[in-house]
Amino acid sequence: MISVAEALEQLFALAEPLGSEEVPLARANGRVLTAPVTALRDQPPFPASAMDGYAVIGDEVHPGARFTVTGEAAAGRAFTGSVAPGEAVRIFTGAPVPEGATRVVIQEDVTREGTTITLSDGLDSATHIRDAGIDFAQGQTIPAPRRLRPAEIALAASMNAGRLTVARRPRVALISTGDELVLPGDTPGPDQIVASNTFGLAALLEANGAEARILPIARDTVESLTTTFDLAMDADLIVTIGGASVGDHDLVGPVARDLGMEQSFYKVAMRPGKPLMAGRLRGVPMIGLPGNPVSAMVCGHVFLLPVIDAMQGLPAVPRPLLETTLATDITANGPRAHYMRARLTPEGITPFESQDSALLSILGAADALLVRPPKAPAAKAGTTVSYLPL
Repeated sequence: MISVAEALEQLFALAEPLGSEEVPLARANGRVLTAPVTALRDQPPFPASAMDGYAVIGDEVHPGARFTVTGEAAAGRAFTGSVAPGEAVRIFTGAPVPEGATRVVIQEDVTREGTTITLSDGLDSATHIRDAGIDFAQGQTIPAPRRLRPAEIALAASMNAGRLTVARRPRVALISTGDELVLPGDTPGPDQIVASNTFGLAALLEANGAEARILPIARDTVESLTTTFDLAMDADLIVTIGGASVGDHDLVGPVARDLGMEQSFYKVAMRPGKPLMAGRLRGVPMIGLPGNPVSAMVCGHVFLLPVIDAMQGLPAVPRPLLETTLATDITANGPRAHYMRARLTPEGITPFESQDSALLSILGAADALLVRPPKAPAAKAGTTVSYLPL
């Protein structure tokens, strides 16, 4: 067995970054930016009013001052003249500040009669003008690589970037194995169960930038597995679920090796998830996950997501762990790293009493994996511990 860290290192060696493509800005959210976005203009491109009010010469502002209104400026409709001493221009938020004006007096501080305004007492000292380029200047960039969030999509739009260069989405072929499986919606036989792993993993992968393709269930025969592997060869990553142990019906490893898989490792010192394998099958990276539902999903969070990130050009690093305090006492850990389903509370993190790797209901109720290092001693409530958010 190898450690989780060693397994990740070997997986990163398999996960070469994919190429890039251009996509419309409207389809770029959640994608990994691979080339910087450069602003084509200043933002704002002109001094703009930050409030509704009147644009005047700042040195003339004092309680009781009177001005003659000579025009109006609105967003998208600038006042074309200039502001002279004793003059004011009615202005609205976002409008260009007229030439000569150095301050906007907010409308709440003004009394207007016809074309004359009088400034009230209690004037604030703010100019209420946003300088040109105060948000960003022409040539400023959104650096790459980074996964794009809605805020960065808005920023790219304001930079006038209509198309972005992003990493190609990794194509992942998901293969469930086993005679005992039927698809959701089908009627299971008396000795069958419903396949869940591929659907949970597909959702996890899709949410992190991959294109997941669920292949037909591979039955426990050499012929069925071989056919299903053939269907997966156009993928960037093959993920099998189940059949990776050493039982009489666990054929994934032997069939993959017969088809030319170059194995990187088999078995990781963790729970759940010990029977994990990886390698290359005809040049395509392959990861064999255990068949227990929780084991497969935990391995998805610990291993698949960092690999998918690396394939999109993000740094090849483990998912970052967060820290909190224990809300309850826990016993000593064994020789394998333990990823315990847990719940975050105001008092800290509490692992569920049962950690059976077949119980998806507990995984569904969890919002974190409490990470216990190998041979970690017993810990009391209040101890600082690490966890992986779900």
